[in-house]
Order: sequence, then C-alpha cells, then structure tokens
Amino acid sequence: MGNPLRVSIFLVLCIFTQSSAPGQSLEPELIGRRSRAVETKKSLQETETRFLLFKDETNKRCQIRLNHPDTLRECGFNSSLPLVMIIHGWSESVQLSRSNVHLIGYSLGAHVSGFAGSYIGGRHKIGRITGLDAAGPLFEGTSPSDRLSPDDANFVDAIHTFTREHMGLSVGIKQPVAHYDFYPNGGSFQPGCHFIELYKHIAQHGLNAIAQTIKCAHERSVHLFIDSLLHDHMQSTAYQCSDMDSFSQGLCLSCKKGRCNKLGYHVRQERQSKSKTLFLVTRAQSPFRVYHYQFKIQFINQIEKPVEPTFTMSLLGTKEEVKKIPITLGEGIISNKTYSFLITLDLDIGELIMIKFKWENSAVWANVWNTVQTIIPWGTEPRYSGLVLKTIRVKAGETQQRMTFCSENMDDLQLHPTQEKIFVKCEVNSKISKQKIR
Repeated sequence: MGNPLRVSIFLVLCIFTQSSAPGQSLEPELIGRRSRAVETKKSLQETETRFLLFKDETNKRCQIRLNHPDTLRECGFNSSLPLVMIIHGWSESVQLSRSNVHLIGYSLGAHVSGFAGSYIGGRHKIGRITGLDAAGPLFEGTSPSDRLSPDDANFVDAIHTFTREHMGLSVGIKQPVAHYDFYPNGGSFQPGCHFIELYKHIAQHGLNAIAQTIKCAHERSVHLFIDSLLHDHMQSTAYQCSDMDSFSQGLCLSCKKGRCNKLGYHVRQERQSKSKTLFLVTRAQSPFRVYHYQFKIQFINQIEKPVEPTFTMSLLGTKEEVKKIPITLGEGIISNKTYSFLITLDLDIGELIMIKFKWENSAVWANVWNTVQTIIPWGTEPRYSGLVLKTIRVKAGETQQRMTFCSENMDDLQLHPTQEKIFVKCEVNSKISKQKIR
C-alpha cells in the first residue's frame, strides 16, 4: 500500500449474521408479523445481527446498536468519509444448506440475486430466487447469463407488474425470466396506479407525485408478495395462458396438468424445462385476491343486422349476491356465435345458484318501434322479436367447478330491451352441455 496518510479511510460496516440451525426454516408467519410496523421496533431490538464499525487499518471495531443513534457518535462515525458495506451471508463452517436459501430481489435487485445464484455455481444451487418486477432497461432481450434466469437457482419465480413500454423501454422486464412468470392484470400496468390517481398523489407528495405514480405499478410486485404472506387464507391463483387477451375471454382457467399456481411466497415449486407464463386479475389494494369466472353464452339473433346492446348480470351464490355486473361482448351480437368472457369478483359468493341477465339499454326510438310492431304487425318485412338466450355455461377458476344455467321460463326465451331473465342451474343432455370450457 502507499503512504498511509494518502490512503482514504474507509468506514467498513460489517454485518455478521447468525444462521439458524441446520434444517430450521424461516416461517412465513414470522415474516408477516415482523413486516408490521407495530412490531418493527421490537423485532429490531431482538435481532442477533451485529453491526461493527471499523475506522482504520488497526481492525479495532466498535458495535453500532440498532435504535441507539448515540452509538454512531460514540464509535466516531464520520459521514463525510466513503462508506463500504460488507455483508456476510453464511460460510461453510455453519453447515447451511444452499437449498434452504431464498433470495428475493426487487427491480435491479432481481438481477443481482440472479448473478449471486449464478456466481455460486457448483452442483448445489441456491434453493429459490424470487424476482419482483425485475428491471427492464439494459436487460430486456439479453442472454440468460446477463440477467435473472431459471438456471440461477433450483427454483425461480418472477412477478411482472410494470412492463408497459415507453420509447421502446419498460421499467420492468417483459420477457419470461423464471420457471414460473406471473403477469398480474397482464403485467403491463396495475389497477389503482393510473395517472388519474395523480391528483391524489399531488396532495400527498407534491412535486414528487409523478415519480410516486410511476413507482406505484413497479412496486406493486413487492406488495403482492407481501400480501401472500399476510393473507395465508386468501392466496391468489394464477392460470397458464399465452396472452392477456385470451385470458380476458376466460379461455385459460384450467388447472389440469399443473396449469395454475399460487402467486407469491406459497408458489408450488416445480422446475420446468420451459418457462410458464401465468395470468390473473387482482384488486387495486390489499387483499389483492379476486375470484375468476368464465361465462359462455350463445344468442339466437332474429334480425339481419348485428345489434349492439349493453347487458348486466347479477349473480346469486350460497354466501353473497353481486348485482349488475356490466358485460361487454364486442362490436355487435351475431346470430349463433358463442361469446366467452371473464368475470372477476372481489367477494367469495360461494357456489353460484342463480343468474339474472338483463338487457340494459337501447335507443328510445327502438323501444317505441318494437312496442308498436308488437301491437300492430304491419308490413312485409320481418319484425324484430328480440334475442333468444337458452343457456349460460359457467366455470369457476378457483374451484374448477363447471355449471350450466337454463332460463327459468322455457316457454318465453326472447329477451327484449330493458328486460331481465332469470337463469337457474340445470342439467342439459344436449351437445351444447357436453362442450367443454377450455
């Protein structure tokens, strides 16, 4: 080394961690409790981690105690000098199995976790790495060795929450980087984080409002993971699918052959030869879990031109009832076409037992004209006689239950504007009922 007087004095903060006994695991309940603000101070005081400050080359050390800022002064901490932090994880002397190690990295930290797992190498890998919205810029499209990848641990899972591109870049990485890649709400953006919330953030954060709004979707990955720890009884189920458009049609609610999994800490850990992409819908706040349902309906349209009605459904279950859920079926109703769509509920309504299906809107003149035609059947043109809806087929994602609902009044199947029809569970021995919902 050169002249000691010319050498910068580095403050080295050494963190020595005492590992658990071999085979001892960190309980998720303990993690959840310690994450709560009311117990933060207590848990910090009880920690066995030691923070030692080295000021010079004599290796003399001074312990900094948590929640005792006066020890910084007693140890002679100088904030104007460079600070080097050395973080000791474990050593072979404590006989800690790598398979018991779980690294959780957020944003750039997700790739750092991957590099750590890759660097360790050897026949025995780290047990698990969780990437929380792994950073996109400079990592998107790179080789597995230059980013988080399934090869970095025995099991790797990733949650993507902010992959919306701006000028060709996205905050979070879009491509799959794990054995299981979860894309809540499609992964591009998250409910409750849109710029319509900017006004609320301005009141709370002032000039930092835009940054807070942008961070909202990126940080949602962290909150989703924490949510899986805090709500053991409300785990969110995700479903394997090719893209969000297909998922929004309810086409991917199958759990056969391991096609669905739990989001977060309690994920089913299975190594895959190829990354699996899974989708789900979440609420805008914790608890984030929703209940997924696929509905399939087929109209018999008795007019030549497509109609563009607006429908709502009310669902009655054994536990709860949810009223007037808006239904969007695209540009227009076409005769004999089957429409599939996804409905999500915040509440657990139990087993679905009844559906109320209502045609909500139509132009005033159309209502008047239909009434007139019913009273006075004039002219040679075929008069409008409504839509015919015989059955509604339903699949519940969380329970995997399939159900068929028939019109309560089979003698009057025509649905007119502003009219509501009631459908009840039924057994239909026809080809329609035998078609499987994918």
